[in-house]
Amino acid sequence: MKKYYSLFAALVLLSSCNDKKPVSVSKANIPADTIVIETKSHEDSIEGIYETKPENNNADDCKISLEINKTKNGYSYFLKTKTRQLKGISNFITEESGEKYLVLEGIKWDEYEGDISNEENDSVSGSKELEIPVGITAGYVKDTLTIQNYGNAMNSYTKLSECGRKYIQLIKK
Repeated sequence: MKKYYSLFAALVLLSSCNDKKPVSVSKANIPADTIVIETKSHEDSIEGIYETKPENNNADDCKISLEINKTKNGYSYFLKTKTRQLKGISNFITEESGEKYLVLEGIKWDEYEGDISNEENDSVSGSKELEIPVGITAGYVKDTLTIQNYGNAMNSYTKLSECGRKYIQLIKK
């Protein structure tokens, strides 16, 4: 008889758990002392005007502005330096690791000598001319775009020769 009472009590307990209705969360259900912060995704907040900040020793050495606008198909950019003004398409990419990048399509690098670490072993590549890459990638972290502007002795390149900085930081206005 004890088995039947135990079984009956277990069934009542299990059936009572299934009778609960799901509670939908709405603004009416949030207590008054709770603050709700609505945030945009990083992709939405990338739109805007970015500029370099002057360095202490030279205020006009690397004045660059970049305007990013949302379009129907993605993003567009307008890049303005001391010597040129360029327009084009930009793509916002998020890697699996969570790192975010903005690619400015259509901008030809100013100089590119390529990877010279294998130059001794590869005598055939010395005879053909290297193709200069097109497109500039900028890392995106919290309203700052960072472009690595030039390489080193083993991989020599310059993306924007009108700026002498190794890392160009464009900060959102």
